[in-house]
Amino acid sequence: MKKLINRRPGNAMSWALGLLPFLLLIVAYMVASDARLAENPNDKLLPALDSFVQAIDRMAFEPSKRSGEYLLWADTLASLQRLGIGVAISALIAVIVGIGNGTIPLIRSTFSPLVTGLSLVPPMAILPVLFIIFGLGELAKVMLIIIGITPFMIRDLQQRAMEIPTEQIIKLQTLGANTWQIITRLVWPQLMPRLISAVRLSLGPAWLFLIAAEAIAATEGLGYRIFLVRRYLSMDVILPYVVWITLLAFAIDLILRRYSQWRYPWFHQQGH
Repeated sequence: MKKLINRRPGNAMSWALGLLPFLLLIVAYMVASDARLAENPNDKLLPALDSFVQAIDRMAFEPSKRSGEYLLWADTLASLQRLGIGVAISALIAVIVGIGNGTIPLIRSTFSPLVTGLSLVPPMAILPVLFIIFGLGELAKVMLIIIGITPFMIRDLQQRAMEIPTEQIIKLQTLGANTWQIITRLVWPQLMPRLISAVRLSLGPAWLFLIAAEAIAATEGLGYRIFLVRRYLSMDVILPYVVWITLLAFAIDLILRRYSQWRYPWFHQQGH
């Protein structure tokens, strides 16, 4: 008999085990909802599942009487645009500064203390400052994402660049490679899959900063809608929106992971 530590589930068992916690959560919610609704049919804290269906139909498939837009899709587009711009700019800054800090000692001595200091600043604490400087438009929301995730991505890529074996750098120098060639032919290819991993790890905080900014100053967006309807205790709208945000985050993470596996198979063969 195999020891528990050596037992590995097959594909079907992996799917079943992965779905089990979600099914248990749904069952627990249904039980709690039925109990509350039995005591108070007008209870809004844990609405029945059919209330979710009605809310989704209203938000996603019926145009708003005020704006004529399909609110769920308009909110999704607005949030994804902000998230995409913020994460893309953060990744670009991170790969440039991260490679510079991790590869060139002079640059590391100059900018690494600044990056470390910025990474310790709570982004939510400077949100009012961003609104004062950049106004209540799109720029402040994007800047919060950039300030929130860029320092950590830089530090991660810097550390990964510093972990490249010195022997590889010496070999390239022996063959006559200059600094630019070492960066483009050795450091850059090895950091690209790590950049994707850093982006995947930063998606959670990026969503957090986005929703916080939208909740304070926005006219559309997933975070804006959640905080708009909370004053009415509209859990039938809030919970589907939360699930939808989770599904979007999962889909983005899956796409990035699949792309990384396809583009950099050697990286994943190493157990990353």
